[in-house]
Amino acid sequence: MNVGVLGCGYVGLALARGLLADGHDVVGVRRSQDGLQAVEEVGADAVQADVTDADSLASIPDVDVLVYAVSADGRDSEAARTAYVDGLRTTLDHFAGRSSPPERIVYTSSTGVYGDRDGEWVDESTPLEPRTEREGILAEAEEIVQEDRGWDWTITRFSGLYGPDRYRLERYLEGPVSDRYLNVIHRDDAAGVIRYLLETGNGRNEVVLATDDEPVRKPVLADWLADECGVSHPPRAEPTSERARASKRCSNEKLREMGYEYRYPTYREGYRTAIDTYQ
Repeated sequence: MNVGVLGCGYVGLALARGLLADGHDVVGVRRSQDGLQAVEEVGADAVQADVTDADSLASIPDVDVLVYAVSADGRDSEAARTAYVDGLRTTLDHFAGRSSPPERIVYTSSTGVYGDRDGEWVDESTPLEPRTEREGILAEAEEIVQEDRGWDWTITRFSGLYGPDRYRLERYLEGPVSDRYLNVIHRDDAAGVIRYLLETGNGRNEVVLATDDEPVRKPVLADWLADECGVSHPPRAEPTSERARASKRCSNEKLREMGYEYRYPTYREGYRTAIDTYQ
């Protein structure tokens, strides 16, 4: 299988590494020169291109599968629209116009499309109710992916990513910590989910919610981390933004039924390396 990973960054590099180990060919696409070096270091073919520039996309070779894992340059709505709407549409229209288009597209979305559910459970069947401009952009992007372009598509909705270089222990240990549910998935499992769906053929023309086994209230996680690191529990505080107030519990039942086995099924396993390093 020949896979192109657009936005071959935090998750994309781990995905490329796993696919290469399984004998697949990988093209990693980044916009910056520094990003290209990271792609080369994992052993994938590196191509420099900008998803918002159709002419630059021509430098990417034909692939069997295209993974769109591009991240926004910032948290504001303008940056989100550029990456998840403008860049996405430009990219998909470009590849659909090729004489040999991909046979499958995988788009990495976010559980942010659910908005705030006041701690209720959500899954793939839960209707989207975006309440902010950014959430509306995320939902719009999913609609773009599902437009008929003659190929199969898969939308993976990831919960909060953590892992090497993104454990952010100090944020939890020092606080302050607001009370809401967190849903997380380790970077290696995020990459593992995509690889599993590609290699098994599961998830075609479907949405798959990718999160670990155990939603956890933020104070519970913070106190557990403090106990494991041997420090005092962090102080509490009221949330200061709409994003900080958003609370829901994400179900991975569908992914589990597909047969995916987590390397880090909960935060307890996932944070162990960070805790050991801290100690």
